[in-house]
Amino acid sequence: MSKFFAIISRMKYINRWGLMRNTITENLSEHSLETAFIAHLLAVLRNKRHDGNVDAERCALLAMYHDVAEIITGDLPTPVKYYSKDIKSAYAIVEENAENQLLSYLPDDIKNVYSDIIGKKENDKELWTLIKAADKISALIKCTEELQMGNRDFEKAHKSTLEAIKALNVPEANEFLEEFMPAYSLTLDEQA
Repeated sequence: MSKFFAIISRMKYINRWGLMRNTITENLSEHSLETAFIAHLLAVLRNKRHDGNVDAERCALLAMYHDVAEIITGDLPTPVKYYSKDIKSAYAIVEENAENQLLSYLPDDIKNVYSDIIGKKENDKELWTLIKAADKISALIKCTEELQMGNRDFEKAHKSTLEAIKALNVPEANEFLEEFMPAYSLTLDEQA
């Protein structure tokens, strides 16, 4: 019996933004899928507009699994996770242990397939740059949606997340902000 996918399905029970008042809750499963959509687009933009040669499908797949360790660790708030180098380093070890624990739930004959997907590998460094940008863009979308609902608790998070995206210096992320992000401020009727 393998527990891997039963555990993975629990992503829907891990709520994000635990320190914030949310008008709409966002769970880890929703966030991971949105991040995968955006990461795929960023990879496509890199290939089409910036003479890149990245695997857009692999980028989406890695993004789908990018936060699976949080099934075990929970969603540690960003201000805590990045408070200091020591905490960031210690948390990286905790995440790696959680990823290894998840992988241990797989049958031996397919474990290597998933160990290539779960956790950051040096040969995927360029893809992880895009996934990090996609992850931040997903957070910005959440902040934008909350502000649209009148939830001022997300004002500072919106500002700092936008600054963080720009600081990444990922051209494809900036293109997303210019071309796709404005539509998130439209009503359904305006989008139609």
